[in-house]
Amino acid sequence: MLTKIGHVEVWRLLDLHGPFMDPNQLFPNAPADVAEIIEDLAAGSICAQTGLLILPVQGFLLKTPKRTILVDSCVGNHKTVPAYPDWHQRDDSRFMASLTAAGLAPADVDVLLCTHLHTDHVGWNTKLEDGRWVPTFPNARYVLPHADEAHHRQSETDLYQESVLPVIANGQAEMIEAPAQLSDEVHLILTPGHTPGHVSVLIDDGDARALITGDALHSSAQCSHPDWHFKFDAAPEEAVATRRELLEKSAEERRLVIGSHFALPSLGHVDRKEDAFRFLPL
Repeated sequence: MLTKIGHVEVWRLLDLHGPFMDPNQLFPNAPADVAEIIEDLAAGSICAQTGLLILPVQGFLLKTPKRTILVDSCVGNHKTVPAYPDWHQRDDSRFMASLTAAGLAPADVDVLLCTHLHTDHVGWNTKLEDGRWVPTFPNARYVLPHADEAHHRQSETDLYQESVLPVIANGQAEMIEAPAQLSDEVHLILTPGHTPGHVSVLIDDGDARALITGDALHSSAQCSHPDWHFKFDAAPEEAVATRRELLEKSAEERRLVIGSHFALPSLGHVDRKEDAFRFLPL
């Protein structure tokens, strides 16, 4: 178990953890020495051999008193992602082994939330079975941001055909618009910019609060530099405004912040001094 928020257990399901991309490409408006800045703020985030940003790809399993919720399903197996060789046509057991370590099987998941519909957040939605893509979690309600699904529906991308359409065709998908609620303790807030319908997850149980960022933030270093654009943000300035709002509220409410792509162990608090923020890992 990663942590516990009130009565909600939070388990990490790690799919990949390794060098991803040159930080100068990932953060195009950051200074030229962005790699050094990131490493100073989050030691171990830059691969010493390649200079690339190390990016964990992980989902989070929430065991609430009444239901089990999976937040994001990572890259998955056998998916078509030729642009990223480490993601393309994988055959790896780490993600499912993490689910087993949490004491669960795919049939035990009640809700699967995709914070947005990018390749590394939808992959385990489906699995390849006898040449067909079928839902990995047979009893789950798949909760998908409506604006993201509408955008992807217009195209014939491999992502949509392999990881989204099969759960819709099987009658397991529900399109949502935030704010929304998945359980008494788990709430969704709209955090647009990375994608039009992107949502982040608030866990609120008694006096305990936590935020799962999704891709509103990609590195804990962005807490100190929320103005850094991210290569894959659909609306960069909207993403900046979203980041600032999340950081302000997280510092004010003393939320535990769980970064979907933050360097392991991926959780901590946001400290604010005047207009500056800093991530304090646990």
